[in-house]
Amino acid sequence: MSTSTVTSPATTVTTSANGDAVRLVGEEFIPAFSLEDFDDYKFKPIRESQVNREMVSRYMTDMLDYAETDVIIVGCGSAGLSCAWELTKDPNVKVAIIEQNVSPGGGCWLGGQLFSAMVVRKPADAFLKDVGVPFDDASENYVVVKHAALFTSTIMSKLLARPNVKLFNATAVEDLIVKDKKVAGVVTNWSLVTQNHDTQSCMDPNVMECKVVVSGCGHDGPMGASGVKRLESIGLVEPLKGMHCLDMNSAENDVVKYTREVVPGMVVCGMEVSELDGAPRMGPTFGAMLISGQKAAYAARASLERQSKQSGAEGQKVSA
Repeated sequence: MSTSTVTSPATTVTTSANGDAVRLVGEEFIPAFSLEDFDDYKFKPIRESQVNREMVSRYMTDMLDYAETDVIIVGCGSAGLSCAWELTKDPNVKVAIIEQNVSPGGGCWLGGQLFSAMVVRKPADAFLKDVGVPFDDASENYVVVKHAALFTSTIMSKLLARPNVKLFNATAVEDLIVKDKKVAGVVTNWSLVTQNHDTQSCMDPNVMECKVVVSGCGHDGPMGASGVKRLESIGLVEPLKGMHCLDMNSAENDVVKYTREVVPGMVVCGMEVSELDGAPRMGPTFGAMLISGQKAAYAARASLERQSKQSGAEGQKVSA
């Protein structure tokens, strides 16, 4: 087999005759440790009760702190994560994310049919750049992230490091708080409890108040589209049209177009929009999820600003 070699300052790429890369050689790697360095590796001592107290006290502090918050995002898939990323850029906006699964990320750990690559149509590649996710600029129309998990892990690790956001995973939203036809919070429970109401006696939930709920629960499924289903059941939205058959080009445009505040205090984004408005299924292309989430953040921010003005006007009336 004939080969050719291309050398850069840091790496050497050896290619076969047909142009396929067969080996990537970098500068000599010098490990930080030797194998023998681990022979006497010892952890600092700790009491089991200390671990208990650290976990419980910090989680309960978060529960107390987020019993009332600015925005609650229901669903930590690609749309919910994108919404949280955009919202929490403002350190004055406090955001709680609730995810029923132990593992956040929704369907964005893999591409279509359990393959790895994540296809994002332009111009949504600008969002990837903002988050700092590398990609292959594969076409004038789209880019490809080599593994969907690269997007999810990158945005999640950076997002959760921010001080104004808390993720409550393994937690289900069982209902909404609605007052005078305005959504004012969510009703929560441990996901395992929610899934076992039929096997146990009554296990009452908890509550979290907020100014805006962003519902990004995905398309129809065991807990999918739960936000708009509940709004439908109480007559706050028209009967759901249901997601139509796959059409990537129409679907992505429609999902972004119809992302909005559907009733006072509740924004809907991602594939849940399709269930509400009858948009087509989009399949394994992710740009609309990112931009729908981003738009939802702007819709939530607009709702917060409107509510603040209304509250100020009502306060002036009372004082007058």
